[in-house]
Amino acid sequence: MYAMREAAAAFRRAPLLTGLSAAMVGLALYVVGLFGLAAYNLELALTAIEERVEVVVYLRDDARQSELDLVLTQLAEMPEVRTVRFVSKREALERARTELHEFGEIFAGLEEGYSLPQSLEVELHAEARSPETVLAVSDAAMAYPFVEDARYGREWVDKLFMLRRIGAATTLVLGSAFALVAALIIATALRIAVFARREEIHVMRLVGAKNSFIRRPFLLEGAMAGLLGGLAAWAATYATYEGVYELLFEVAWIPPSWVTLGILTGVLFGTVASALALRRHLREI
Repeated sequence: MYAMREAAAAFRRAPLLTGLSAAMVGLALYVVGLFGLAAYNLELALTAIEERVEVVVYLRDDARQSELDLVLTQLAEMPEVRTVRFVSKREALERARTELHEFGEIFAGLEEGYSLPQSLEVELHAEARSPETVLAVSDAAMAYPFVEDARYGREWVDKLFMLRRIGAATTLVLGSAFALVAALIIATALRIAVFARREEIHVMRLVGAKNSFIRRPFLLEGAMAGLLGGLAAWAATYATYEGVYELLFEVAWIPPSWVTLGILTGVLFGTVASALALRRHLREI
């Protein structure tokens, strides 16, 4: 109770410094929240695209049924493969006529004898949709002599996973930079608070107060500043989300677990920054 009263009193004694600490925590988490919102929507978009990542194996026209059964069975037994579907010449032509409207006149003039090649559509498990795995499945299919070609759009698959890595790295670097700035400001604010109360702390030491007893109000003060900063960051991020959703384009809101984690991170961040500042500055008194 004493620590809570002292922490609340510190808010009243220096509202500007406390507000500045909370604002910097909020700003750091707000930037992380914005990148988290962008990264989450990018993840949804990339996941939707990844679901279309598959290997298309084109077969020779003279491939026998026994050879088709062999490659279907062996590819389906690969741990990375979810399903293997055979697409006949007629089905490939009908699908092209339906999906590629701009080439409708060309496909309409084709006779049955000039239909598109038969193929196998190899769908991968979600956790196996990486450039290395797709290439391995493609190479395994090309090992059969009756396979004409195997394609999976290597260039855009590589770009897809590069975008994922760039988004994660950008969020980490910028979020860490703003977190460092917030930590420095919280440490400065606490140093001023410690020195403003150095006589009181000196008297508490004279009567036998331990450092842990002295630290508690400051740690609670840092935790409260972090909590306020986390709540402010959540509110600002949600307001930005609403603005983008209403004025620009449709986006998805981040999961509730991310919001809870962000607020708890603010509390932890304020507490840790306070502890580090106190450890250094109490030695000077």
